[in-house]
Amino acid sequence: MCDGLALARSSYYASLKPTVEKVLVPRSSHRALGEVERAAVVEVLHSERFANQAPAAVVATLLDEGKYLCSVRTMYRILSQLGELRERRQVARRTVYKKPELLATGPNQVWSWDITKLRTFEKWVYFYLYVLLDIYSRYVVGYLIAESESAELARELIEESCKKQNIIPGTLTIHADRGTPMRSKTVGMLYTDLGVDKSFSRPSVSDDNPYSESQFKTIKYCPLFPEKFGSIQEARDIGKNLITWYNCEHKHSSIAYYTPEQVHHGQDKDLHKTREKALLSAYEKNPERFRSKPTPKLVPGGVWINPPVLTPGLTVDLYEKTESGIFVKK
Repeated sequence: MCDGLALARSSYYASLKPTVEKVLVPRSSHRALGEVERAAVVEVLHSERFANQAPAAVVATLLDEGKYLCSVRTMYRILSQLGELRERRQVARRTVYKKPELLATGPNQVWSWDITKLRTFEKWVYFYLYVLLDIYSRYVVGYLIAESESAELARELIEESCKKQNIIPGTLTIHADRGTPMRSKTVGMLYTDLGVDKSFSRPSVSDDNPYSESQFKTIKYCPLFPEKFGSIQEARDIGKNLITWYNCEHKHSSIAYYTPEQVHHGQDKDLHKTREKALLSAYEKNPERFRSKPTPKLVPGGVWINPPVLTPGLTVDLYEKTESGIFVKK
């Protein structure tokens, strides 16, 4: 009795399973265009008359002439099947510029340079301040003030600065924006001769050259900086004082309030120990005045132009270099 019931059940469930696999065949609508009609639409779309027009404009033009081939949607479907659903006109293609990503872990590894205008008492007449800046130490390694922008002057400045800093070929990258002197063949050939790598900002992206922009702002906010300059000699005299103040007296917040000169020449290491001893002495005398044992700030171990993102919300700016040369989280 039980065996018969089990057999009946198995037979019933077996009957529910399909015995033949179904093959899915694309359905064709009875409203679809035939091969001849489709070929006629393709011929119209490829014609010189309509090659630069959108399907909606093509349909409207044909209707004005008393003709109808198919709907706008059908034209788009045909173009998609042909792989032509894109811009069919001959339009200018924008060049995609790579974002510069430069790291300096010490002086004379990455320089940035730029030119800024200095106002005069004569309308539309300017003097031009050229500045080469080491992005790690913020030290001005070279500058000049001239009456015009010139690739030849830029070449002389870069060549002289490299000699003063004893740059070894293959160890330095110079970054700049896309101004005419920066991209000139004269400067480009000099880079090749000196074994210097070149890097450029993306067009209309001021953040790609932040250190030069910041340095110009600092100088122009200095009380020594006049609103206008009377002569080129006056500009050069004042400019010399400004650069000396910036390099040797200005305590820079981004380099732990050392001067650029101190960081560029490695004096910050001894000064760090002096600051550390002073803070420790003050802590031992009056520990209740401090929430914890104070330590002076360190100069960042690495400085970036456009730091790459390591993980979401975490960049290499959050790391600093220890005395042993290891990058650790701040």
